[in-house]
Order: sequence, then C-alpha cells, then structure tokens
Amino acid sequence: MDPVAITFTSVAAQLFVADVRASCAYFAGTLGFTVDFVYGEPPFYAQVSRDRAPLALRLVHGPVFVDDVRIREELLSAAITVDTTAEIEQLFLDYQASGARFHRTLREEPWGARTFVVLDPDGNLILFAGPAG
Repeated sequence: MDPVAITFTSVAAQLFVADVRASCAYFAGTLGFTVDFVYGEPPFYAQVSRDRAPLALRLVHGPVFVDDVRIREELLSAAITVDTTAEIEQLFLDYQASGARFHRTLREEPWGARTFVVLDPDGNLILFAGPAG
C-alpha cells in the first residue's frame, strides 16, 4: 500500500480571554471579524474569523502569564497575514479608525515584511503582516 500524503491546510490560534462575549464583541466591532459560534452557558469557548483566519477564544478565570511577560517579551498570541502591501496598509488605517489599541504601529521589518501588532482587551498580542512595498 502506498503511503498517504498528508497536507496541513490551516492552523487556528487560541486566545485566552476573561469574558467570551466581550471578546467576541471586540473582535467583531473593532477588528472586523465574524462570530462563528459561541459555546456554553455561560460561554466558555467561541470562534471568530475573518476570511480564512479563524481565532479560538477560550475563557480563563485567572492570569495565564506571569506579570507583564507577554508585553515585555512580545509574546504573540496569533499572527495573521495578508497578501499585499496595499492590504496591510489599509488594514492598519481601518484599525486606527476603529479605535484598536496598538502595541506596535505599522513598520517595515528587516526581513521584508510590513507589520503591526494589536493589543486586545485581554492583553493578547496579535500580529498582522504583509509584504513590504
């Protein structure tokens, strides 16, 4: 029997949040995601997505990280990419207009990407990246 070729097709980040409903509202209202589902009563798990980028939201009842390590070490909870320079620039402008809080504003990286990092209300750092012009 021939071996079956295995192809990974996607990955979804899991973000730890203190309030699933509030997080869904933030991702939908501020970052333009769609709420795919909310599970549990009270809710303890949800998924939001934008195009082909799903994010899982998992309720936690206490700190997952020690002190300010996420900010200090810039520990990303998710990285989301777009295809063009125009898209990353427009996304940054859209998020500025929607009131998103930035950990790092739009910049060009030495490896040829343009990136920015959003800080969500739970302290999750979400990197958005596209090619540099």
